[in-house]
Amino acid sequence: YLSLFTFFMIILVTGDNFVQMFVGWEGVGFCSFLLINFWFTRLQANKAAIKAMLVNRISDLIFLLGILTIFYNIRTVEYFSTFAAISIVKDFNFIFFNYSLSIIDVACILIFIGAMGKSAQIFLHLWLPDAMEGPTPVSALIHAATMVTAGVYLTARCSPIFEYSIFSLKVVTIIGASTAFFASTVGLVQNDFKKIVAYSTCSQLGYMFFACGLSNYPLAIFHLSNHAYFKALLFLCSGAVIHAMGDEQDIRKMGGLRRILPFTYIMFLIGSLSLMGFPFLTGFYSKDLILEVSFASFSETGHFAYWLGTIGAFFTAFYSTRLLFFAFLSETNAYKNIIKHAHDVPLEMGIPLGLLAFGSIFIGYLSKDMFVGLGSNFWNNSIYIDPINNQMIDAEFLPTIFKLLPVILSFCGLFSAFYLYFFKFKFLYNLKTSNYGLYFYNFLNRKWYFDKIYYEFINQYILKIGYNVTYKMVDKGLIEMC
Repeated sequence: YLSLFTFFMIILVTGDNFVQMFVGWEGVGFCSFLLINFWFTRLQANKAAIKAMLVNRISDLIFLLGILTIFYNIRTVEYFSTFAAISIVKDFNFIFFNYSLSIIDVACILIFIGAMGKSAQIFLHLWLPDAMEGPTPVSALIHAATMVTAGVYLTARCSPIFEYSIFSLKVVTIIGASTAFFASTVGLVQNDFKKIVAYSTCSQLGYMFFACGLSNYPLAIFHLSNHAYFKALLFLCSGAVIHAMGDEQDIRKMGGLRRILPFTYIMFLIGSLSLMGFPFLTGFYSKDLILEVSFASFSETGHFAYWLGTIGAFFTAFYSTRLLFFAFLSETNAYKNIIKHAHDVPLEMGIPLGLLAFGSIFIGYLSKDMFVGLGSNFWNNSIYIDPINNQMIDAEFLPTIFKLLPVILSFCGLFSAFYLYFFKFKFLYNLKTSNYGLYFYNFLNRKWYFDKIYYEFINQYILKIGYNVTYKMVDKGLIEMC
């Protein structure tokens, strides 16, 4: 299945038209379904795979409508021809329920909703945490490095279309910034090892999207490639930890693993620091640059993205330190039998971890000038940025405090988590059990009630319509009468 996934992913990124890309797009979604359901005897894996498939069906249908909108108006689906002709149709409108809508705005929003589903953005993010039911190498490859970033790739690939739609860029920025903030808050209270890493993926994808929304597509792709290194490292380390603990994923039942799994601990620490945006590691070069550019845009959406992204950086550092504390630094809560049989990763598993750790430390520094250097000809004509929207040079002249603020808040998150969990654990318990603290904890622990709202209102309503209308009236009524 992984080889089939790789085949479809290559089709997706090498296609020179929307149809070929859509074949790859559907293929990777199908492989994701197969791989989440790898342990098919587990009910939870079955449910997670079906959930991922259904959420992606919604977004893929809307994405297909976007492709059809482009084809209907431009009469081609080739990238080159579409991008060349887009300036001709930029003033075309159509009337929908007495409202005049720009064709480019509609096409961009439809394409972006397709990207939202694949990249687990807010409102269509529900499938990604549940997708952790799949094997850990699958999570590392598909749900960290490649498939979930396909939405970012699509948005950057369609940059010549998005640049003609100011409204769509604002929507992309707001959705991306909201996802970065939302996922980082939910990650604070999760207790499943892999789900914490999954929410951090969701949060980082939000950063990539709001970079796209601010017309900084090269920066979004730079963060995409950097993120692949440290997130794959975190997922593979989490797999090593879960295997050592006898398939236990609850972080409250771990602890003291720095002594039992020293190599895995060092690798996980490198990945976590890179995720936090620790100075001069890979994550720092792209994440902080995205926040600088968002502030340098001097627009309401840019500042909205900057502040939500900066607060998200604080929460990211907090939950990463919390995860390190529970799994590695605290006293062990595991059974004696599990501790006795726990072992560090063998050499053949250690080599990939070492290579990814090297990438998590150095690749950001080594590739920054190639991806986003001023005057770099790396992207040539594959990405188009309207000169008015290019803020890379403005970001160089920001006041120092706004450049340092994300780093300062990341350190604050790291030290506050360290202090609270090591020295003031009782304070956290009292806070959690207080009246307001309990409401707030439940709100975050239940993922802002998205699942509850979708299940109890939308799903139940659709099932009732399906039973009362489709089944009773059409299947049992009209068809049998005919």
